[in-house]
Amino acid sequence: MAATALLCGCHFSEETPDVKAARALAQRVMGASARNIEFYQTADTSDVFTLSSEGRRVRIGGNNANSMAVGLNHYLKYYCHVNVGWFSWDKVTMPSKLPEVPEAVTIQARVPDRFFLNYCTFGYTMPWWQWTEWEHFIDWMALQGINLPLAITGQEAIWYQIWTEMGLSDEEVRSYFTGPAHLPWHRMLNIDRWGGPLPHSWLDGQAKLQKQIVARERELNMKPVLPAFAGHVPPELKRVKPEAQIERMSDWAGFPEEDFPWFLDPMDPLFPEIQKKFVEKETEMYGTDHIYGIDLFNEMIPKSWEPDYLSRVSRQCYESLAAVDPEAVWLQMTWLFWNERKYWTQDRIEPYITSYPAEKSLLLDYYCERQEVWRQTQSYYGVPFIWCYLGNFGGNTYLAGNFEDIAGRIEGTFAEAGANFKGLGSTLEGFDCNPFMYQFVFEKAWDSPRHKDLGAYATALADSRLGFESESGRAAWKLLLDSVYVDRSVPGHSPIMNLRPSFNRSSSYHSSVRFTYENALLRQAIELLLQEPSHASAYEFDVVNLTRQYLSNGFEATFAEYKKAYEAGDREAMANLQASLLGVFDTMEKLLSTQSYFLVGKWIADARAWGATPEEADYYESNARNLLTSWGPRGNLLTDYADRTWAGLVSTYYKGRWQLFFDAVNAAQDAGVPLDEEALSEQIKDFEYDWWAQRPGTFPATPSGDPVAAVREALAL
Repeated sequence: MAATALLCGCHFSEETPDVKAARALAQRVMGASARNIEFYQTADTSDVFTLSSEGRRVRIGGNNANSMAVGLNHYLKYYCHVNVGWFSWDKVTMPSKLPEVPEAVTIQARVPDRFFLNYCTFGYTMPWWQWTEWEHFIDWMALQGINLPLAITGQEAIWYQIWTEMGLSDEEVRSYFTGPAHLPWHRMLNIDRWGGPLPHSWLDGQAKLQKQIVARERELNMKPVLPAFAGHVPPELKRVKPEAQIERMSDWAGFPEEDFPWFLDPMDPLFPEIQKKFVEKETEMYGTDHIYGIDLFNEMIPKSWEPDYLSRVSRQCYESLAAVDPEAVWLQMTWLFWNERKYWTQDRIEPYITSYPAEKSLLLDYYCERQEVWRQTQSYYGVPFIWCYLGNFGGNTYLAGNFEDIAGRIEGTFAEAGANFKGLGSTLEGFDCNPFMYQFVFEKAWDSPRHKDLGAYATALADSRLGFESESGRAAWKLLLDSVYVDRSVPGHSPIMNLRPSFNRSSSYHSSVRFTYENALLRQAIELLLQEPSHASAYEFDVVNLTRQYLSNGFEATFAEYKKAYEAGDREAMANLQASLLGVFDTMEKLLSTQSYFLVGKWIADARAWGATPEEADYYESNARNLLTSWGPRGNLLTDYADRTWAGLVSTYYKGRWQLFFDAVNAAQDAGVPLDEEALSEQIKDFEYDWWAQRPGTFPATPSGDPVAAVREALAL
């Protein structure tokens, strides 16, 4: 993108709020080392940062605090070999002396907008976060230059006020909401009620948290993307508004009819009335930056596919927003154009997105590593859009990321998309085990030579994750980027040890067990990393994470041998292979226990911490367990969609299902009868239900053991 102003050497001499915000961020991230960083604000009108040294001090300039934060991150990564992780427990180890910047650096943003998050992330990763986690994460976003974060926390407190003021009872409203971890799908008009009613303590706590979130995001020059009314209403609203066009929507993901959501037609005069109530209350509670997320038809079918209807309904939705906030910009995800591509043809997409002023619209091209919808729609017919990397479904822990392909796609978009290409973003469903991919995408938003040479980038990546220059570390990361990080993420990207066991295709609906590299190459990369061990958080995470995947891949190969032995009737070989397969779970448990990233005990403890009473803590724990396993009711279609290779899950839930499988196979062979897969499936569903509903067992919430030693033991080195 062309700059909107010439770079200016002048800067403000006074200590501005932006300088104060940048310095406070540096102190939170770097500790005492921050005293040798000097920030100053330039007079530039476009996003830019500068780096230089003056004596023992490093000087970082920028047009605002967000740009200064990007400059700080650039300095940490490329001069200090320091990686700042996105979780609050990621420790940052600074060098004893800050390196000099030998030549002054000036880098400008290539795009004005950098978007982050997905509705789903608030369920798969963030539902149990307190301010400690949010504060660090907002700092991480600023370091990446993110300035359009999705900010949907605390909206239920507003809806509670609106629905009760309109005549619904306390019980009706709180029962309309789902459980906390499932709220993203309630907000997206997919399900109602399941896992409710929400406690008052949750409504109040989330409202308080949202005020802290948006205040800090604005302090760091971000514009929080707040929700607005998308037509979702409680069914009881029909009682007080019998004339309104309120209809029950269709099935989603196999949930029972009682959980189907209800939708108010945007053409109904009640729609703008509710829109006004919500936006006014939201502005009163959380302020506004005039950017609102509304998705009318996400994974649902409009009542008409006529282009004229689609044009009118989108125009009416925008006008309801503009009536209460004339500065409003409507942001919406275009996942529907890909997911329901059979229906969303160009003759329907065009009238839907062009019925209101283009400058009042911002589209998220949601899954660009697989399908760039802008290329199929004449660059969205001139409507502003953001190119987004999704990268993860359900928070699955699986090595994935088409690194080189992503670089080419982004550069192709810069070259070909046109003036309405406004930004880069990521729409990850859950924080996953490939964090560097997201950092890479956001580096592409800045005109730095560092990310243009992929070989040089790989070298710098290795150095920052180890904390020092290492030839073996560099060789490991080159190998990983050349052979492992070549395939995109897909839904259900999971090892078979995490899925319902079966001799046939996994009985988990969402499952994609595939990798195209040789597992020996992954082991080679791990062994290269082990040559020069580091105590950096990123390094310890990497060696455990890579070994976790290596063991998972090996499990698949061993199970293939077990299946052959079963078909041959070789009971001795089956017994030996069964012992080997169950042993993988034990090895994995010890390995994963060394990392906070991979502890289901931490997930559960964080959930329980929201409970105002022991009963509420139990409620939150059941909800937290459910999302990772059955996802919904017993035997739900989305079972295993959010599977993760985490300590606690591995030793009890996944191993428990495989033990049931082996017991059933052995019993069938002892009896001389075929395996009854249907009966086994029902037994496994009962086991799954008991695991989340009855909450058996407790799990450590803090890591234990030496990660490098655990890796060596797992690899028998």
